[in-house]
Amino acid sequence: MENTLIAFQNVWKTYQMGEFQVNALKNVSVKLGKGEFTAIIGPSGSGKSTMMNLVGCLDIPSRGKIFLKGRDISRLQESDLAALRGRTIGFVFQQYNLIPGMTALENVLLPLEIQEIEDRTAEKKAKELLELVGLSDKMQNKPAQLSGGQQQRVSIARALACNPEIVLADEPTGALDSITGKEVISILYRLWKEKGKTVVMVTHDMHLAGFASRHIRLKDGEMISDGPNKAQISPET
Repeated sequence: MENTLIAFQNVWKTYQMGEFQVNALKNVSVKLGKGEFTAIIGPSGSGKSTMMNLVGCLDIPSRGKIFLKGRDISRLQESDLAALRGRTIGFVFQQYNLIPGMTALENVLLPLEIQEIEDRTAEKKAKELLELVGLSDKMQNKPAQLSGGQQQRVSIARALACNPEIVLADEPTGALDSITGKEVISILYRLWKEKGKTVVMVTHDMHLAGFASRHIRLKDGEMISDGPNKAQISPET
């Protein structure tokens, strides 16, 4: 695949549970390419969360190799991997993971400060991103003063702060009602369709998965199918 961003080669992830070994992921080989909107789907316990942590380079495989932009993540120093991950991947979590004592603007500024972006440039960028997700009037609000959907939009703005090539969304509407959830998936869809972002979404919700252009299906830690979503829908339908 041209423009491969993340590649799995015969990846296994094994956890020690007392006396037993549990294979959470079994011999997965897959490539995630630039400009795709991929949904990783499957029932609870299928290995979705494990695969998300590996796609996000938050963990390394027990066996096999994972390449992020051509670099074997298991061979990188943690500091180098963190820097590469910070530039390449933006994370959107189900529980938002915003810092309660910070305003929406400060939460979005945080990754820019970590990357040591100059203050004025960082503030301009953070404000533009909050405008992009429709929160230009909520910049000074703290998370407790925002609805769940608004918090998730701040989370998306924060994920975009360092202009990552990949937006990795873990059950992004799991804590939201259906109407608010549709607003959030609409933003992710537009980021893919209009901004050319690579979006990887982990979900058990087949309606949500319907917006993706590609489905990777897991069952009992194994990848049982991978292909285009021929019945793709858009938020406008």
